[in-house]
Amino acid sequence: MNYRNINLEKNMYNICNKSFTEVLEELDPSEQYRGTELENLDAYQRQLKRFGIKVSGPNCDNVEKFFLNPVSAILFPEFVNRAISKGIYYYNNVISSIVATSSTVDTLDYRTVLSNMESSTFSGNEVLESGYLPEIRIETNPNLISLKKHGRLITSTYEALRFQNLDVIAVILRKMGSDIVNEQLKDAITVMQTDTTPQSVSSITYDSLLTLWSSLKPYNMNVIITRYDIAKRILALNEMKDAQAGLDFQGTGRNITPLGARLICSPWVNSNTIIGLDKNCAIQMIQSGKITLDYDKLIDKQIEKAGISIRAGFAKIFAGAIKIISVSQ
Repeated sequence: MNYRNINLEKNMYNICNKSFTEVLEELDPSEQYRGTELENLDAYQRQLKRFGIKVSGPNCDNVEKFFLNPVSAILFPEFVNRAISKGIYYYNNVISSIVATSSTVDTLDYRTVLSNMESSTFSGNEVLESGYLPEIRIETNPNLISLKKHGRLITSTYEALRFQNLDVIAVILRKMGSDIVNEQLKDAITVMQTDTTPQSVSSITYDSLLTLWSSLKPYNMNVIITRYDIAKRILALNEMKDAQAGLDFQGTGRNITPLGARLICSPWVNSNTIIGLDKNCAIQMIQSGKITLDYDKLIDKQIEKAGISIRAGFAKIFAGAIKIISVSQ
């Protein structure tokens, strides 16, 4: 089969706007393996099979297995990239729960767009035969959105890693990805709280949650973000002590959802503050490319200092889709 004859090269990591796996897929399309024993593998996984490298399971190989052959060593940075990506996109990833859309750009700064939909008043009635259609204006935001860089510097040696199981290294890398996500969450929450005037409430009651819910109309409150201590007080409300919801929380760890909204806890929310938002309208995420890593150092076993980073920023789409209440006690 063709996957055994692919010529692997370092520069496959340096092709603009394409990941290593995407380059492999062009050379060895997965479509040609339909109906075979390899149909459930992508192009990168077929290369692992080619060199007999097992990255998980009871018979998982050590890091050294990648480097027994100078050609298979080229596959190691993609192993690192996939493990970190899994931590970013699948483990503890609340970003997808708060953003309406995610965009990828090729610049370190970005201009969003503005609309007059929130500031304009429309009657909601039908347009008469001789009437004018309501005008929706969309224009470029004069303010630049700076994309912030988050990452880690791996400090180790090949000698320290060579006999470590790949699945153990993958756990560490996934945790790194998860930590990067939490730092991005801090950036998103900062954007939500900037220029959003809180509405004061005297205490945390079911009525105060209804105040937050009603203030978002005509948007739908489907996410609540607050600190852990406030979340604890919300979950202690009598209205939250539904028997079935309690069993779900105890059995799965999923938080009870006040008023049908997902409850997200974060230390980055201001003290005594509850944020309510419509995740379908509130926030845009802008990313500059994908994960950046020092693939040369990883391939050449010069792992003493290998950097891994990602750039992203956040911007409001409709400011009215974010409301905040501040609890005085």
